[in-house]
Amino acid sequence: MTVKPLGDRVLVKMEQEEEKTKSGLFIPETAQEKTQIASVVAVGDDEEEITVKPGDRVMFDKYAGTTVKIGTEDHLILSMADILAVIEG
Repeated sequence: MTVKPLGDRVLVKMEQEEEKTKSGLFIPETAQEKTQIASVVAVGDDEEEITVKPGDRVMFDKYAGTTVKIGTEDHLILSMADILAVIEG
């Protein structure tokens, strides 16, 4: 199945990172920071609004977007306004 976002929407795939302290304790997702990191998979057709491209890593709020399941993996559809930053390097 192929999903193509419309307008100023961006399809991203979440990067799952298991967080743990220096002593080896795992931090549950509910206690982690609210910003999330994901990789851009596809972008909509609003060239004036969209400033990211497929392959970029972006940061957004934890509760932003709509979750969609593509195959066996969870993705999010975000509005370009929900993206806080592009991570470089």
